[in-house]
Amino acid sequence: MTLAVTPLLELIGAQAQQADQTRSISAAVISGLKGNEIMGFTAAQELGGTDQSAVRVGLELEAVAARCTSTAWVLWNHLATFHLFAGMLGPQNQAQLRDVVIRNQWVCFPAGASTGIRAEVDGDQVVLTGKAAFGSGARYAEWAGAAFVMAGEDKPSFALVSLDQSGVRIDADWNAMSLRASATDTVYYEEARVEASRVVPFHFMYRRLFRNADYQVIHARYREDWIGLSNAWLGMMAVGVVSAALDEVAMGIKDRIAIAGVKIAERPTVHVNLGHAKAKVQAARDTVLAACGEADERIAADMAPDEDDYLRQLGAATTALILCDDALRLIQRVMGGNGLREGVDFERRLRDFQAMPLHINAHQDRVSEQIGRHVLGLPTVNPF
Repeated sequence: MTLAVTPLLELIGAQAQQADQTRSISAAVISGLKGNEIMGFTAAQELGGTDQSAVRVGLELEAVAARCTSTAWVLWNHLATFHLFAGMLGPQNQAQLRDVVIRNQWVCFPAGASTGIRAEVDGDQVVLTGKAAFGSGARYAEWAGAAFVMAGEDKPSFALVSLDQSGVRIDADWNAMSLRASATDTVYYEEARVEASRVVPFHFMYRRLFRNADYQVIHARYREDWIGLSNAWLGMMAVGVVSAALDEVAMGIKDRIAIAGVKIAERPTVHVNLGHAKAKVQAARDTVLAACGEADERIAADMAPDEDDYLRQLGAATTALILCDDALRLIQRVMGGNGLREGVDFERRLRDFQAMPLHINAHQDRVSEQIGRHVLGLPTVNPF
């Protein structure tokens, strides 16, 4: 199968080190992605998209992550959050969503810790004031999803906000160790405006609402939870990163000499560690692809998921991330101190991977708690 991103992979890989150093993905890569059909992979055909399978999306992100994890991270955010937006905004906003898709525009969802947005009605518009944090890909995007509280109300609302207006400011304040070019910035709304007709309720436990047959969706795919799918895709990105690190180390040590003139590639422990690493990465890949395949089968059968299905996706993704983490430590052990000194790409991949198992949606502690509660017959309470 030829991936949609194949023509861009060389360009993505060539700018990876520069993106890491400058903390910004090259304009050529962003332009290339916006001109690529992958932008509409999670958009149903009704929205002008290509309605691609969860498996296919995972394979595309795996390939991109192997070249530049920051690029994969923002592309992943676009694809996953569009899935949520299509489910949240629903048929009444189908025209707006279709316009975003056919124009190959980028979406993001700054809504992390410290986010706080309030709103007031001004005629046929809603005026937003406040900030939204952790907007991965914000500086590359045309639209941001915003959850906000209207004056005089106690329940949040939601809308897509155009980032190309005077009432929006993006602060490039992402200074993390990993994913330096992911542009996980803070978006400030300074009387930004949205058409009131495009505002919908924001349901914290939306996944349960979406499963209800009475809730109208644009396409059956949007009954699937975006966190479940995005976690699985995150697992595929981890597989891509760790697989690339494994290939790089295996190639790089073939001619290296250890203490007393012994070839590193002839050391039995090197064989054992690389063998374990390869098996763990393969198991991680199989795990998340299986979960993606199950989602595709439900979508094809027009069958809504249940809580078991959702937690299955989360558990598969978390387990895959643990396996990839284990594999990366084994690879690092093989590489040794000299390898770290020489291996610029490996060091970047090692740093970038750290953000994956720590992401709040895929965090081992958070996911395991919810699965454990479900096993005991207790309610799963996390909205995300």
